[in-house]
Amino acid sequence: MISGPTEHEIISVTADSRLAAAGFIFAALKGSSRDGNSFAAAALAAGAAAVISENAPPTDLPRHHTWIQVTSARHALACCAVALAGNPASQMKLCGITGTNGKTTTAFLVHHLMQSAWHRAGMLGTVSIDDGETIEPANSTTPDAVELQSILSRMKDHDCRGVAMEVSSHGIHQHRVTGIAYDACIFTNLTQDHLDYHGTMEAYFAAKKSWFLDLATDPLGKKPTAIINSDDSYGASLVDAIAGKMFTATYGFNVHADYRINSIRQTAKGMEFEINHKGRQYLVRAPFIGRFNAYNITAALIGAAACGIPLRDSIPMMQDAPQVNGRMHNVGNAGGATVFVDYAHTPDALENACRTLRELEPTRLITIFGCGGDRDKSKRPLMGEIASSLSDFCVITSDNPRSESPDAIIGDILAGIRGNHHVAIVDRATAIEQTIAASKVGDIILIAGKGHETYQQFADHTIDFDDKKVAAAALRTRVVEATKFREELAKKKAAQRRQYWANFHDPHRTANRPNPRSLRCRRGC
Repeated sequence: MISGPTEHEIISVTADSRLAAAGFIFAALKGSSRDGNSFAAAALAAGAAAVISENAPPTDLPRHHTWIQVTSARHALACCAVALAGNPASQMKLCGITGTNGKTTTAFLVHHLMQSAWHRAGMLGTVSIDDGETIEPANSTTPDAVELQSILSRMKDHDCRGVAMEVSSHGIHQHRVTGIAYDACIFTNLTQDHLDYHGTMEAYFAAKKSWFLDLATDPLGKKPTAIINSDDSYGASLVDAIAGKMFTATYGFNVHADYRINSIRQTAKGMEFEINHKGRQYLVRAPFIGRFNAYNITAALIGAAACGIPLRDSIPMMQDAPQVNGRMHNVGNAGGATVFVDYAHTPDALENACRTLRELEPTRLITIFGCGGDRDKSKRPLMGEIASSLSDFCVITSDNPRSESPDAIIGDILAGIRGNHHVAIVDRATAIEQTIAASKVGDIILIAGKGHETYQQFADHTIDFDDKKVAAAALRTRVVEATKFREELAKKKAAQRRQYWANFHDPHRTANRPNPRSLRCRRGC
């Protein structure tokens, strides 16, 4: 319902009253701590032409101002943002990826394939934003609706033919991706995470499913393909929910998958496997390890195909895919011990990471991990149980404690730890440094939880912190110390040899002179 005049020239829309100005629409959103309706008067005073709200217009609304009452202010904001940006998504190939684990890696791989095929492609995700010309760190997995449309517009202006985009459950639930037309929609899996926001796994899944159902009802001028991991129980439920409503392509190891994965072979440097599709076999090689990455690679290949890049072209490109920052990232090797950094911060992701590294048959698998504060507490003992069951030794440390006590978080994790092959070291840098220093030949060290992040959040401050940099520095120290040890040992042996020959030629110590046979033995040594 619209109250007031409708003859306004609109140039932009915002949910921030501080940005409101002449020609703007102000969307009064209701948040968890603030209600945007409290700032509507300030936005109108600043010159805003209209207000979008779920509330009825105030009785004292000036006659020259417009009030638009809607069912969902977030939905209306997204639709306005799409229209004012000129609907850039309709002019590019879009591949969206949702799920608990694998979104970032799959998005990186789709982006790599698009870039290889088309030279320019955009990417939006947890780690970074690539608009076709510049790459910048991302502040959130899925930006708010207005910022998202601005980024997509930049990609279109920079001649990107395609975009790979992570789609978070928050982004779906808050209508950030409403009004965006996709060519491919990938569902990777669903495991326990974000229950602090959604409350239950059912509500979490409902958010994911609504994205597919909305596109099935209104594809926004495109014919999107739903690409679903049918090995996942929630994925199988999603296939049933959208059956007959939109084109679906399933993938997995099960015999009924449209794209069936089998015959995985891997080393520390990479993997190869086969994809069976419609009676044809495709051999895929990629510089990644882990069964979960076989899922990610397959999803990316199907997503690229749905956007117009045939499998016969994209499969050879996968061999040159870049390492994904913080996703099973091989930091290096020193003294025979190898270090991997991975973003695994959920029970399922941690289990996948540990099982993958187990397959490399290390002498010992040592896992360093923690859990974030102010987030789902129920997963902490689960992660403790998984890590202690699959690792030879665990080092429990801080992740991002935020407003919680690091000791309390570690206590929650320890409740699930099995056995006594573990230690708790609160300071994360110390935990990494001491573990690498004490490692032995053949060990694999997994540093899990933070991955690509370059910070650590505490109650009252945030510090610069990068697992990869701390681990690399510790590896360099290990090399330096090992070199010093070898040099000191060599000096000690040289001094012993000099003393030996000095004693041998000393006429006053003939009684200690060895016989020739003994001398030959020592020279041989």
